[in-house]
Amino acid sequence: ISGPLKATFLRAYMNWRCMSAGSSRVCVRMVGHKMEESYSETLKEQMSIVEMPLSDPPLCISCCPVNGDLLVGCKNKLVMFCLKYLVINQNLTVLDFERSLILHIDNLIPAEVAFCARHIAITTELDVLILKLEVVQQSADRTEQCAHRVNEGPSTHTLQLELDEFIVCQKPVELLGEESKLCEIPITLESTELLTEDTKRFQVRYLRFTPDQSPFGFCEETKLHSVQLLPVYQTGSVTAHEETENKKELLSLFCFFSLPHVGYLYSVGKLVELISTYQYSEKSEQAVLTPQFLHVITSENLQCFTVRCSAAAARDEDPYIDTTVKACPPVALDVCTLRMQLFIGPRAICHFRNHIILLTKADMEDITERRKPTRRMLSRKADSIKSRTNSESEPGWNLYIINTVSTVQLYREMVDYSRTYENVKTESCIHLLSEAHLLVRAAIMDPCFLTSDEKEELLRAFRESCAFLGDCYSRFDTKDYHLALPYYRMSGLSMTEVLKRLVSEGDEMQTYEKGFVFYLTHSLNEDLNEELSKESANKVLQIFYLADPVQLPHILCSPCMRNVCPVTAVKYLQKVEKIMPSVVLTLTKAFMALKMGDLTMYELEMDSYKETILACGFIGQPKLLRQRKEGMVLPTEFAVHLKEMQPGLLVAATVALHENSKIELEEADTFFKLLCSNSGNAIPQLLVDFWEALLVVCSQEEILQELLLRVTSQYVWRISKQQLPETKPLKTTEDLINSCNHFGLIFPWVTSIMSVGSPSDKDYGDDISKLQSLLCSQSIDIASALPVLEPLTEAGNVGLTIHVLCNTRLGKYEEAIDQLLKRCPDAAVLYAQHELKDDNRVVWWNKLLPELCKRTRLTGNDCPGLISSLKEALSVVAMELELKDFLSLLPEDGTAAFFLPHLLHCSQRKLLT
Repeated sequence: ISGPLKATFLRAYMNWRCMSAGSSRVCVRMVGHKMEESYSETLKEQMSIVEMPLSDPPLCISCCPVNGDLLVGCKNKLVMFCLKYLVINQNLTVLDFERSLILHIDNLIPAEVAFCARHIAITTELDVLILKLEVVQQSADRTEQCAHRVNEGPSTHTLQLELDEFIVCQKPVELLGEESKLCEIPITLESTELLTEDTKRFQVRYLRFTPDQSPFGFCEETKLHSVQLLPVYQTGSVTAHEETENKKELLSLFCFFSLPHVGYLYSVGKLVELISTYQYSEKSEQAVLTPQFLHVITSENLQCFTVRCSAAAARDEDPYIDTTVKACPPVALDVCTLRMQLFIGPRAICHFRNHIILLTKADMEDITERRKPTRRMLSRKADSIKSRTNSESEPGWNLYIINTVSTVQLYREMVDYSRTYENVKTESCIHLLSEAHLLVRAAIMDPCFLTSDEKEELLRAFRESCAFLGDCYSRFDTKDYHLALPYYRMSGLSMTEVLKRLVSEGDEMQTYEKGFVFYLTHSLNEDLNEELSKESANKVLQIFYLADPVQLPHILCSPCMRNVCPVTAVKYLQKVEKIMPSVVLTLTKAFMALKMGDLTMYELEMDSYKETILACGFIGQPKLLRQRKEGMVLPTEFAVHLKEMQPGLLVAATVALHENSKIELEEADTFFKLLCSNSGNAIPQLLVDFWEALLVVCSQEEILQELLLRVTSQYVWRISKQQLPETKPLKTTEDLINSCNHFGLIFPWVTSIMSVGSPSDKDYGDDISKLQSLLCSQSIDIASALPVLEPLTEAGNVGLTIHVLCNTRLGKYEEAIDQLLKRCPDAAVLYAQHELKDDNRVVWWNKLLPELCKRTRLTGNDCPGLISSLKEALSVVAMELELKDFLSLLPEDGTAAFFLPHLLHCSQRKLLT
């Protein structure tokens, strides 16, 4: 793309490769011109020149690397051309442009512009203005909130942002957000594209930078140059789109601009942040930024600096960066100069893939003469050089194409060089390896990475660089020693491989730094599938005894240390115990004694503390009882032994683990099922014991209701299936009533009903009484429990008690009385005396007494239980009602001698009152 001198149009050269290949055919057309079918087929084999008319001569130009849109800088305005794909036919698609937006900027003559992803960077002689075009809603309310809108005609609209006065400061100033409006540059947006449903409305946000002018004053030494916007894409985000373009997902955006002696790199994507500042050894002429390097030319040198774009972009891409899972060198890491090459009279520089194109001019008069900064154009034509006149005939012009070293080769050189610092253990080694790591990371984030020939080499280099950094943070005494863990994780090395890298064979006096111990501690405390060999496990034991003895009990419980020698482990533990005794250490010694088969030593250790203290000791190291493998909870040999010898301690310890969030409820279920070799839905008694013990201490309502339903379901299943537990329950009903609020005292009327039950009920009396005790409490949600209780509805007296208890909890007293009168009338009055109190006393005379009279009339003297219940009911009602009301309840055909004592009692009570 070029703009001829003082011309009021631009030229875009399409199919430039046809001209470079020797074809002389050229098609010239105006932008937006509709092409005829007759000559459109020839466009494939010829270069096309698209002319874009402008109202003012172009001063500078920029092409968006994301979508190909153009931005042209003119006096007091910026003109945006959108790239269009014109489908001529099935076999031909050509490119065209459409002028879509004009930004009117009063009193501003842009020296350079950069355009990328709706971000615009403009440099003037004194400052940098970065604009962000944001699409706004077309509704009137939203538009008025964002900016003042003025309609100037049927095909244009303007968004006007009023800006206050800007004061020049005598030091570097950054104005972000609302503060950026404190300047005197009003900006007006004018849309020039045809209005359609897809037409976008924009508003503008600002970043303004003014450099420090105090050392120089307003002169050549303060002129800004080389403004550039650099996009970084999501890793591996290139996808085919309509077979005409590669659509890349933008991840981060960076802005670079430079003064003659210092350069600035900002992140301007999600947040605006200064990333790096570059100090040049001499006055710079021009700079070009790439994802991996910053190339700067001076009057005599081509300098190359490292950049931090990949470090910033990595944090935008991956939220796990800077955790124990992943790491990346910090954005604030000092930049360094990689190379400085001498050239005579560098004048212009640009970058393409792995090439640096350098234009030089050997001036015999004074090769150090500083040219005046002028506008930069993408064409890099001769008008960007100090003198244009007869430049073709002048001697001394040279064009260099410098091939940059491949990423893998440069990475290897940096790693080799870092080894000179390895024995010194300085931060320089870490710095150099961090630079190498960022170099590889930047190459991996390149959109061409997935199709690169170096893909496997780069991935291998990335893992290798992580391993080298892990080595540094493990070996060196550095404040960032914790980074050894994430770097080793990213390297893909196993623990055995790391040990081989860092541990010298036979060196008993070797010292171990905090980073290595930190890595081992975290790796051993995680549920890895890797098992260390006996030699490696014993070496780890020695390392921790020397470096961090307090961790010995914990690392011995790791699944990775399964092959450790228990005799050696006990020796080390005994040495540590003399200095720092603990319950966890005692339990670990007992665990090792079990592995040795020394039951005498085991019993001696377990007798050192009370059982309650031992149960709490397992909280300090849950892996003594349970370990995880492939996401599954597995019991240890210790747990198996406790199951046989001390099941109460095992249950108490598991309850303590659950209450301290060391094991989930579902994990505990699996744990006990595996421990008792129960598969499928079979529930071992030890698991029921755990549920019952957990009910005693559980305070979370959701888990409480789940536990109540589980134990209820198990009781019901055993009673209905007449299934006895395989082991003796640890707690009886009386124990649970005394220790747990969720098991209530069994009501007298329930005991009365069960006293006349069948002999078979006594075989399952413990489960029956526990179930009745649960229902006699107020804890369980009866509505949720009804489906679980359904199998017991016809189970004799047990079913009757369950039915009546449920109806009582649901407030269905009359239904409960009907059930009792039908199946066990002797318990009806006992039930009424216990349940029908306060507001429910009316049920005595509204329901119970009439029902007793009715049923007694039908059975006569054949049912003495009914007669006895009737007398009890009459006695209670006589004490509650007035004589008139009581008399109205008595049957007209009743025997006077039977009812008269109760009438007299009622009338005497009235007289006494």
